Amino acid sequence: MNRKNKWVLFFMILLGGFIFWREGRTINFQQVVQGFSRIKWLWLIVAVLLMLFSFAAEALALEKLLEKPGEPKQPRWNLLRIPPIEAVFNAVTPFSSGGQPAQLVALLQIGYEGGRASSVLLMKFIIYQLMVLINFVFTMLIGFHEVVGRFKGLAVLITFGFVIHVFTISMLLMIMFYYRFTKAATIGFFNLLRRMFKARPKFDKWQKTALEKIETFHEESIKLKREKKKVAKAAALTMVQLLAYYLIPYFVLLALDVPKVDLLTVFSMHVMIVMITSIFPVPGGAGGAEYSFKTLFSAFVPNNTALILGMFLWRFITFYLGIIFGIIATGIKPKRIFPAKSAKLAQVTPEVEEEKPSVD
Repeated sequence: MNRKNKWVLFFMILLGGFIFWREGRTINFQQVVQGFSRIKWLWLIVAVLLMLFSFAAEALALEKLLEKPGEPKQPRWNLLRIPPIEAVFNAVTPFSSGGQPAQLVALLQIGYEGGRASSVLLMKFIIYQLMVLINFVFTMLIGFHEVVGRFKGLAVLITFGFVIHVFTISMLLMIMFYYRFTKAATIGFFNLLRRMFKARPKFDKWQKTALEKIETFHEESIKLKREKKKVAKAAALTMVQLLAYYLIPYFVLLALDVPKVDLLTVFSMHVMIVMITSIFPVPGGAGGAEYSFKTLFSAFVPNNTALILGMFLWRFITFYLGIIFGIIATGIKPKRIFPAKSAKLAQVTPEVEEEKPSVD
């Protein structure tokens, strides 16, 4: 983690502290202490375990995508450290854009060749986006009508997030199934920009980068179609990862002894919160996440003290816990494995490239 990321992380912690102070300044401190004393710690432990289980499921999905016949297996710690590293870099970059590069560096550190690591992470991204979309469509059918009836402003944000997500998935599918058309449309788009804003060298650079990304993605989509069993296993594990994550606020509310908590309703509300948070450019969706939680769950938690406590516990488990584990994971050097140097692997896949130098 470079100096800039450290400063952003420090700023995010300060911003989070300010948000909780601002939300909780109207609450009597003694009420907060009493609220903590009444917490049912067993349910809170379940919520924490669900977050850890979500990390583990993501690591297993990555392991499935990396599997190759005859290749030595990575030590579990090598892959278990990657989801928390992704979490901490997502937290310090706008639109969670830093998670993918951080995962790539982590895979390079344990010996994977850059092209293969990039390809696997791209496959993982496609699967994740599809599973998120499936969950969101399910929750739209269950709880969106209630949000529209009670919170029209949030309904607009949720719809906007859904449109962006569908657009992203549509673009990915266009590249997968209509490669030539997408490539021609991209070239046409940049030609239009040149005519509108005069010919600028940066447009040539952007076009080259976009076409390279499209080319790489298309090649990976072909691999996805060929490796159906591997993809199906990774998709199932990704779904488990998301289900565990989306269930966390349900157990937080149980820990606060909130009456009449409906599992499906809380689940759907959390999916919508995540969708709203994804459209905020602020690192970690700070502000948007807390506002969404407080607004949506105010209908279930009439007690303001319990609501603020619930928001704090939920945010700590789903956001700050990942940062803590991510910092630990980046500080511990993994055991480097060189699959290409395995004699057994060399017999199975002789075309594998030579070992790349360490990024450490």
